[in-house]
Amino acid sequence: MGAQKSIHAGKAKIDVNVDFTHNLCASLMLNTFRNVGNPLSLLIGSLCIKHPNLFGGSEKLHVSCDKGLYDSNVLVAYRRPREEGLAHQSFVVQHSLSPEIGIHGIPIKNFSLAGSGGVNLSRLSVGMDLNEPASSKWSSTTSIKFEHVRPLNDEGRNISRDCDGFPLTCSGSPHDSMVVLKQESRYTKEDDHSFFHFNLQIEQGIPVLSKWIIFNRFKFVASKGIKLGPALLLTRLSGGSIVGDMAPHQAFSIGGIGSVRGYGEGAVGTGRSCLVANSELSLPLNNMLEGVAFVDCGTDLRSGYLVPGE
Repeated sequence: MGAQKSIHAGKAKIDVNVDFTHNLCASLMLNTFRNVGNPLSLLIGSLCIKHPNLFGGSEKLHVSCDKGLYDSNVLVAYRRPREEGLAHQSFVVQHSLSPEIGIHGIPIKNFSLAGSGGVNLSRLSVGMDLNEPASSKWSSTTSIKFEHVRPLNDEGRNISRDCDGFPLTCSGSPHDSMVVLKQESRYTKEDDHSFFHFNLQIEQGIPVLSKWIIFNRFKFVASKGIKLGPALLLTRLSGGSIVGDMAPHQAFSIGGIGSVRGYGEGAVGTGRSCLVANSELSLPLNNMLEGVAFVDCGTDLRSGYLVPGE
């Protein structure tokens, strides 16, 4: 069951969407791995509020709240208007809560599905994004944010070690703090018969305080699609690496949707570095059915032993 409603209040627009179907199915499958005592915890839904002209100068406000069975995300973004040709500024505050499955997940169904191993990550980030105007086929975003990460158990209490005694943070305290400078570049080329997408992300941890995490992390994704009559051949190569300080929650996980399908998140491995290749051929069988043949593979490049707690 679901409900969706849009409300116009002046120039503001409020979108409300609640979905109960996934709630019931997921709670029946996973209730053995999480004690559900509060009926409100079974609520799944989303709330979105947008204002296109907050102070009369084309300032845009975006507030969204998404809640799942075991995860949640709250985002507040304020965008200031800029002159044409200048980067658009956005001030962002975000808080998310999600199970840490990549390393601490418990297998539920062999390697294809994993549940929370009693470790959840609470992330708070505050910062600013600069979206550069697109030129030709390139676009880029630069951001600087303060991030505060706290591991929590299923009861919501702070923890610094997992059930096996391994540390959950890089600092050894119940939380990790960092200032991250991030540069993301995107390249897109498309025509009627093919497309090529490339995305590169580089993150640098800035040592504002001595106990804050210092690292350099990069990740890339390159995908190529070619139409072969009614069929589509898609190839994708992704990978990344991190040097410097690293908490377990920063490691690359291999497995899951968008990685090696047929395995749960992190079921193939986790590491300081990774490389994943995907190739698939999709063919429409009729107006409602499509067939896909795919091959996925991934490797941690022998860096799994460098992940704390792996």
